[in-house]
Amino acid sequence: MPSLHLEGVSKHFGGLKAVDDITMVVPPGEITGLIGPNGAGKSTVVNMISGVLSLTHGDIRLDGTSIATDRSDIVARRGVSRTFQNIRLLPEATVLENVLIGFHRREHAGVVANLLGLPAALREDRAFRERAHSLLDRFGLDEYADTEAGNLAYGHQRRVEMARAIASEPDIVLLDEPVAGMNDVESDELATIFRELANSGMGLLLIEHNVGFVTRLCKQVYVLDSGRMIASGDPHEVTRDPKVVAAYIGTSKH
Repeated sequence: MPSLHLEGVSKHFGGLKAVDDITMVVPPGEITGLIGPNGAGKSTVVNMISGVLSLTHGDIRLDGTSIATDRSDIVARRGVSRTFQNIRLLPEATVLENVLIGFHRREHAGVVANLLGLPAALREDRAFRERAHSLLDRFGLDEYADTEAGNLAYGHQRRVEMARAIASEPDIVLLDEPVAGMNDVESDELATIFRELANSGMGLLLIEHNVGFVTRLCKQVYVLDSGRMIASGDPHEVTRDPKVVAAYIGTSKH
C-alpha cells in the first residue's frame, strides 16, 4: 500500500497564508491525526490533497508520484478518497444508491454496455450491489438500504458518506471531522471501523476537533495553528505541548 507525502505545501490567497510550508506523512496501515483550532487550515490541507484547491508551493506525492496538479477526479481514481465536513449525499436517492456511487473508480463496463444491459455490465452491477450491501452491514446500515438518505438521522448520514468513501477501496482516506455531532457510543463504533480499515492496509488521515478521539486512535498527530505546523509526534506528548495548549485555549501568538 502506498503512503501519502506532503512536502513544503503552502496555499496563499493573496496576502493570506492559509497554509504555510506544511510537511507530513500519511503511511499505509495507520491512522494519522491532523488537529488544530478553528481556522487553523485543516480543511484547506484536505482540499489541496484531494485536488479541490491548487498549491501555491510544495508537492503532494502518492506512492512517490506527484498528484499536486491532478484534478479531484484523477486524485480519486489514483486511490485517494474523502468525506466532507458538511455531509454531501444525494438526499432523494436511497442509501444503497448513494453507496453505489462510490464504486465508480472500479467500473470496467462502459457506458454503452450499461445502457444496453449487456451481460458484463449486469454482472458488474450485481457484484457492486453485493459489495455495497456488505459495506452497509459493516456500518450497521443494511436495514436502511432502501431508505432515502435525506430521511436518515445525522449520525446515520455520516455513516453512509463513509461507506461511500471506502467503496472504491482507496489507498488513502481523508476523514474530515467524521464524528462531529455524534455521541460517545456512535463515535466509539466508528473508531472500531477506522481501526479495521487501517488494519486492512489503508492509510487514514483523521481531521478532528475531538482531541480525545484522535489521541485514542492515532500513532502520529500533526497540529496546525494559523496555517503553520506547530507540533507533531506522539499524540499524548503533542497534546501536552505548551504551544498546542495555548492554541486551543485561544492564547496563541501565531
